[in-house]
Amino acid sequence: MSDVSPCSLPRTKPRSLSAGYWPLLTVSLGFVMAMLDVTVVNVALGSIERGLRAGLPTLVWVVDGYTLSFAALLLVGGALANRHGARHVYMGGLALFVAASACCGAAPDGAALVAARLLQGVGAALFMPSSLSLLGQAYPGEHERLRVFALWSAIVSVAVAAGPLVGGVVVGTLGWRAVFWLNAPIGVLGLVLARRHLPRSSPDAAARPEVAPHLLAVIMLAALAFVLIEGGSWGWASPRIVGALALSLGAALAFGYCERRARAPIVPRALLGRPGFLEVNAVGFLINFGAFGQLFLVSLYFQKALHADAWHTGLDLLPLMAMFMLGNLLSPQLSARWGTRRAMAVGLGVSALLSVLLAAAGDRLALPWLTALFAAANLGVAAAVPAMTATVMQLTGRAHANIAAAALNVNRQIGALIGVAAVGAVLHATPAWSQSLPRALALIAAAYVSGTVLAARAGREARATGP
Repeated sequence: MSDVSPCSLPRTKPRSLSAGYWPLLTVSLGFVMAMLDVTVVNVALGSIERGLRAGLPTLVWVVDGYTLSFAALLLVGGALANRHGARHVYMGGLALFVAASACCGAAPDGAALVAARLLQGVGAALFMPSSLSLLGQAYPGEHERLRVFALWSAIVSVAVAAGPLVGGVVVGTLGWRAVFWLNAPIGVLGLVLARRHLPRSSPDAAARPEVAPHLLAVIMLAALAFVLIEGGSWGWASPRIVGALALSLGAALAFGYCERRARAPIVPRALLGRPGFLEVNAVGFLINFGAFGQLFLVSLYFQKALHADAWHTGLDLLPLMAMFMLGNLLSPQLSARWGTRRAMAVGLGVSALLSVLLAAAGDRLALPWLTALFAAANLGVAAAVPAMTATVMQLTGRAHANIAAAALNVNRQIGALIGVAAVGAVLHATPAWSQSLPRALALIAAAYVSGTVLAARAGREARATGP
């Protein structure tokens, strides 16, 4: 589910890199570790449920706690990297991620695990935005940098695809706690390599992140996540849920007010006025809503409805995740033939159609057919993602490329947060899989259908006003 496809970058003749391969391997190590945590935890949900006697809301928080703090603080991490230096913030974030992983592995109950997952997200929000910046500093030549980014994208894609299988093996042989404990030696190695091989960067004291908008964004997302995850347990009309919803709406209104009055808003006003920009960001939200909601749903379905162990769950999820890598590879060819906007709409349209079929079939399909349809739907999504990213870059131009990419990434992470929470709410409301599976699939299908409509609209608006 990475934004960058190796095949979308120009090919260069094989030759040694000026800084060697150590900076690339160092940055990839940290990034891959964080990406693996997303997919591996889904495979471990059944074991976590049994080991900690955790209910469904706790399992949703285990997945969404990481995404919540990561999404809310991602732009803060980028601003801090500018102010204090990318390497300094990268190493601090990685150290926090490793410490939080150790806390996850030692968690005595569900609440402690959720708290540690929130800390993991904070660490990831600090070190992941610095990754590409550090790669660019280590390899300053244009052609060399393109080659490095292609290699980095390939490594990340393989890690995402292999995540469920790695999780199945680790959980099946060592238990769910080992998923987090293994981050400790890998993270320590990453810190040692970062100190030796990553370039120092000059801090920019003038780059001061705006505190109020980011704090309001955290409150808004946390309160909304609480409503979706705990609504079924507390009651949708209970004072706590109604109060949390009011808090989320109030924070959202205050965030909009602060952004309108800010001299330097988080997203420049010039971007918000670009035809198609808001639509493509909404597409990014809906893609991650569907993709991560589906991963959470399918992981639980395999483990709870089909009673698969972690090993077989990882094995069953492997073809689904492999489609993300294959779709990333196919996307440049589709974009070259149809254009990025049409490739984005067609890829999402295929996923929407297949998701509608899945929702209509529910649990009546045999496992091989179910897996095949899920995999084909993921292929369409994966083909749409690089085209979507390229479309944003075309719409915004070089002047706003970095902030546009960051805004898209944040919206995608928020989509993942809300998607998992919404699927969890459906599962909580209808415990019987014969009812909850088609309803959750219908929710995912609705996200993809809406994304297809918005992608087509973004293409029309952009063509009407020029690239």
